[in-house]
Amino acid sequence: MALDKKIVLASGNKGKVREFVKMFSDLGLAIVPQTELGVGDVPETGTTFVENAIIKARYAAEITAMPAIADDSGIEVDYLKGAPGIYSARYSTLDGSKDYGADSIDKNNNLKLLDALKDVSDDNLRTARYQCILVYMRHAADPTPIICQAAWEGVIMREQIGDNGFGYDPLFWVPEHGVSSAQLDPNIKNGMSHRGKALRELHQELTQLYQ
Repeated sequence: MALDKKIVLASGNKGKVREFVKMFSDLGLAIVPQTELGVGDVPETGTTFVENAIIKARYAAEITAMPAIADDSGIEVDYLKGAPGIYSARYSTLDGSKDYGADSIDKNNNLKLLDALKDVSDDNLRTARYQCILVYMRHAADPTPIICQAAWEGVIMREQIGDNGFGYDPLFWVPEHGVSSAQLDPNIKNGMSHRGKALRELHQELTQLYQ
């Protein structure tokens, strides 16, 4: 069947919207944020990145009757057995967390992660990776959604350095360049990041569907 070239993105994040619009423009796809279509957030009740991405894509597709794309991403720290993981965006607000006193959620999350690793040595124990899962669903009942996964390996630093990026970027050391993710040129970061790699993989998949 012919696929609708108007796709709802299960996000209202302006930066993310620009990234997706740019990536898929050559395929003639119109990426529309769910906020423009009256779609609110859905509870992320999954226990994995994949489950949560599917939940978000399915909900957006169901409400709009359009194909949908959703992502779920976060950072995994090996010493913490994969935490913060799916709770990366709200790590500092989980039950039992203390008030870290920063002026943003991102900064509080970073402070909590530093606190959790304060007694951890540097010898291969502070390894971590960003994970990104992208899901494309043709419709809400799609039994075979396209799932793209990519990771970005690094190390958690002992202090926050750099002003670019967001989230855990000031703590994420990139060995190949000898800087934190928050110090990377955006073009270099997009070429090696978890989301950049997952987007390129999804682009390949959608090229086969839409061309």
